[in-house]
Amino acid sequence: MRFPVLSAALALVALSAVSPAQAQDATAGEKVFTQCKACHQIGEGAKNAVGPVLNGVIGRPAGTYEGYNYSPANKDSHLTWDEATFRDYIKDPRAKVPGTKMIYAGVKDDKKIDDLLAYLKQFDATGKKAQ
Repeated sequence: MRFPVLSAALALVALSAVSPAQAQDATAGEKVFTQCKACHQIGEGAKNAVGPVLNGVIGRPAGTYEGYNYSPANKDSHLTWDEATFRDYIKDPRAKVPGTKMIYAGVKDDKKIDDLLAYLKQFDATGKKAQ
């Protein structure tokens, strides 16, 4: 009778090995962020540009970075930038927030999004990078 239990345990291990969750790579995410640099800054000394500063973006309510002139659609979206919301948004910003000023085709590759998230999450609200 131990075999069905063992088979079930092995099946769970096999399923976890093919889980859609992928490891996040901040170094690879920095390379993905080069696309974002045309409009956004991050890190100590970052300033608003075409887009808002992205320091501490994960966990921040949308449309709230001090001194940036957001679209009404973004300010009134009632979103908070958690990982799931950011994933949806970065794939197709205008679909997630119709009327956003962000003109960007989006990142479609889930691994690149994972890596970008790892890069962004390194920076706290002051722009200090976690060690």
